[in-house]
Amino acid sequence: MSRALVFDVDGVLVHGYHARPELQQRWDENLLADLGVDPERFRTEFIFDIFIKKVVIGQMSLIEALDRRLPGLGFTGSSMVFAQYWLSHDSRLNTELLDAIRRLKDSSGIRLYIATNQDHMRAQWLWQTLRLSELFEDIFYSARAGVLKPHKDFFEFAQARMGPQSEPPLFFDDTPKVIDGARAFGWDAALFETQKDFLAHPWIAQKLAP
Repeated sequence: MSRALVFDVDGVLVHGYHARPELQQRWDENLLADLGVDPERFRTEFIFDIFIKKVVIGQMSLIEALDRRLPGLGFTGSSMVFAQYWLSHDSRLNTELLDAIRRLKDSSGIRLYIATNQDHMRAQWLWQTLRLSELFEDIFYSARAGVLKPHKDFFEFAQARMGPQSEPPLFFDDTPKVIDGARAFGWDAALFETQKDFLAHPWIAQKLAP
């Protein structure tokens, strides 16, 4: 028997953006002091505009988008430098969760994957620089799939690459609407807010029991 365990990134594997604002750990709190860019304007004029509309679904590279928008936000330096700052400050791994997942890695039949809304550049950063490739088999992300979670096409993309399973994938995500979308697609999805939501899940608790 085999089963896929699938994890979101932000708010789950990485401490940063979380669907619940009080649980967020912001990467941009010193952005104005460090790079001269107002974080509120960056979120409004970049993240919730060109980034969500183009970059995170693979229609434009992150660097091209930064090249287009950063001058208007008062930053005249290198977009590569800005991207490095962003990626390195948004990389606080949830080591406690990763340690628990690592304990499951050698369990018979368990296969580990990531499913996340990301652009190509950060997906590579997560996979290579943060070395998530050492724990997970693959990373399914929106720019690669061409569509955001929770659209059913995203889950179809991931499902096709995971292949047949004995049981539905068990998926942990911090966003309720993504959980609803995964369940509608037929996955077993659990809302992740804190570490307890993973450790107390009946299937996980059984696997981690001494």
